[in-house]
Amino acid sequence: MHKLKIGKYELGSRLIVGSGKYTDFQTTKEATLASGSELITVAVRRLNITNPDEENLRDTFAGTNVKFLPNSAGCVTAEEAITTFRLTREATGIDLIKLEVIGDTQKTLYPDVLETIKACEILKKDGFTIMAYTSDDPIMAKRLEDAGADAIMPLAAPIGSGLGIQNPYNVVFVKEAVGVPVIVDAGIGCASDASYAMELGADGVLTNTAIAQSKDPMIMAEAMKHAVIAGRMSYLAGRIAKKPYATASSPVDGLIQF
Repeated sequence: MHKLKIGKYELGSRLIVGSGKYTDFQTTKEATLASGSELITVAVRRLNITNPDEENLRDTFAGTNVKFLPNSAGCVTAEEAITTFRLTREATGIDLIKLEVIGDTQKTLYPDVLETIKACEILKKDGFTIMAYTSDDPIMAKRLEDAGADAIMPLAAPIGSGLGIQNPYNVVFVKEAVGVPVIVDAGIGCASDASYAMELGADGVLTNTAIAQSKDPMIMAEAMKHAVIAGRMSYLAGRIAKKPYATASSPVDGLIQF
């Protein structure tokens, strides 16, 4: 399978994982390596990635091929997200980012797409490679692409809900609406959800809670790895058409007559 290309970056794995909700940094590392992912999101307002005097996530992943994807979790305005990423790049040199601006911080954690678009336009001018978290609205997805997003990340369901893909048609509509990669994000609950996302034509999947809060994060991480690969292969192979009645799998010509 071809690599996933996001702006100037290429990834061998189409699975992206998160770093939150784990018991400790070592478990985060072990599960991430088991997943085969090459990209892990980091909420820079919540996790330490730069302070050498405290337990540091960058030190934990030193010597691996895993890259960090800073995200703006916790930001509720475009200005907050812009400032967060500018400071992060100054401290780390990282310019591949996951842009998210949350509109409802109490219940749904749904994104404020208008603020996201505003931030995207400015951050693109600053030279960032932007992966934009958004609703599953194809119109807004196209506007984010026009604003400079290098990848669109529609939610499958509310963050951390584990509900799986609630609007499969919308994933297809988003994919058809934009020319940049589509990464299904938020709401993945198990490996079959990830596989389904890929079978719908998504270019990749991001999941965190489904792995971190499973009974065995290492096993779930590996399951997600294989699910994304299988789903992508199934999509590329092309499923058969659905039919209302049975079709014999063996030829009927030449049957022995009694």
